[in-house]
Amino acid sequence: MSSARAHLLALIAPLAIGDALVPGLILVDAATELGLGWVFAAGDDRLRVEVHAAGTGVRHVARAGALVLGYRGRDHALGAAACAELARRITDRSAAFLSALAADRAALADAPRVREVAVDRLLELAGPPAARFYTASPYVGCLIGCRFCYAQERLHDVRAIVGLPLAPWGSWVDVRGNAPEVLAAELATLPPLPIKFCPIVSDPYHAVEARLELTRRCLEVLVSHPAPPPVMLLTRAALVARDLDLWTRLPRAWVGMSLPTVDEAVAAHFEPRAASVAERLATLGALRAAGVRTFAVVQPMLPGPIDGLADALAAVVDSVSLDVLRGEGDAGPLFAEPDYLDARSPAWQAAHSAALAAALADRGVATWTGELPPEIG
Repeated sequence: MSSARAHLLALIAPLAIGDALVPGLILVDAATELGLGWVFAAGDDRLRVEVHAAGTGVRHVARAGALVLGYRGRDHALGAAACAELARRITDRSAAFLSALAADRAALADAPRVREVAVDRLLELAGPPAARFYTASPYVGCLIGCRFCYAQERLHDVRAIVGLPLAPWGSWVDVRGNAPEVLAAELATLPPLPIKFCPIVSDPYHAVEARLELTRRCLEVLVSHPAPPPVMLLTRAALVARDLDLWTRLPRAWVGMSLPTVDEAVAAHFEPRAASVAERLATLGALRAAGVRTFAVVQPMLPGPIDGLADALAAVVDSVSLDVLRGEGDAGPLFAEPDYLDARSPAWQAAHSAALAAALADRGVATWTGELPPEIG
């Protein structure tokens, strides 16, 4: 068990996984991937309560001594009640919790930008009750480092509270060295659900994958499984084509590219360490020609010819997910340049998305929103 996860469970003891915090709210996990906190089951739904050090300016609904608590979930009354009850239980322990995290910092003070860590779990349950799936991230931290990525702020908070040195997004990565072995064990014990290798906390094919091959080794585990579940992967890297031999052996596989523009100059401006537009399109074409289902994610909307993007995608993908800018992250200066000022506005994002959806529909390309292509189900 990771030390942060152990500290989180100790903080709320004797409450343990499987116990009810309040009626109708069962503790199912302690989470460390996108913020520290706890995950509760409310029937078929999930509620996540997150913990932060007080004084950091994070929005919260309850104060617990040296900590503050907030939640992510659809039931606001239940979220507020969970935060209040947890605050009651942990206020007197909050300083000791921060001290326990601080005690780990000596070993982390000189942590390298690329460091290997061991995990006790890889598959994280996600999705709404009617469409559950697992996420799988062999790495945390992304060397592609798109500055508009919305994961960076939450991962920055995690590094801060556990005492890791703060570093710019795109300059560090935690390598989950035992990920393939953990995945094999989980496939043998967990209920079968679709698996999404996603770039929320890291791109599964960023630069270190060429040397370490963690994503490839995870695919080998899935290929060797007697009944591989549906597998989806999203990337900005052409390296995914290296594993074509494995992707074609998975009976239900979807591989996608994030491609927010067809304009090479715009892509280089916002995503300088991603594969070029031409490389991404060629990779999708090769995968599709080999029989792998392909898709694209266009998010955020970036300047470039709409018809050109629609034509390019129609030639290489089966479907496209569309979404708009969800915060600029560190990309504010990039959007502030004259050629990109309009693209930062919600109205421009919405109009561009609608126009692209219409152009794709004219070409017979299905579009979708949400986490998974609808045919995965």
